[in-house]
Amino acid sequence: MKRVRGYIFSRPFMGERAPQHVQNIVIRDYCTRNNLFYLLSATEYVEKKSHLMLQQTLKELNSIDGIVAYSLFQLPEDKALREKIYKRILDLKKEMHFSVENLKIAKTEDIKKIENIWLVRQALPDCLKTINT
Repeated sequence: MKRVRGYIFSRPFMGERAPQHVQNIVIRDYCTRNNLFYLLSATEYVEKKSHLMLQQTLKELNSIDGIVAYSLFQLPEDKALREKIYKRILDLKKEMHFSVENLKIAKTEDIKKIENIWLVRQALPDCLKTINT
């Protein structure tokens, strides 16, 4: 059974907010359904744009099999930073899961799907402005 560390936020992300205990419940359920051994979650700091706990969890990948984030939108908004995370995951032959979206990164092809979802999410506010004007 693969051992994975949870990753949750203590602040809103991309206009969304979920209590920490709810994030942990969703991650635990995802792990159960996907036969993953859930290690307690690392909780990101409240400071805006902080990903220090994610960086710490990425360093832990030598002793675990992957990370399960509550949502893929908890990744950095900066594409270059996301790409560094993807590279670390793939270079170490590990996995990163996103429980709300029921997706994971385990191979290069998975990244395109994740990035396409990011493009849609980032364009959404502009689409709503057009509809409302």
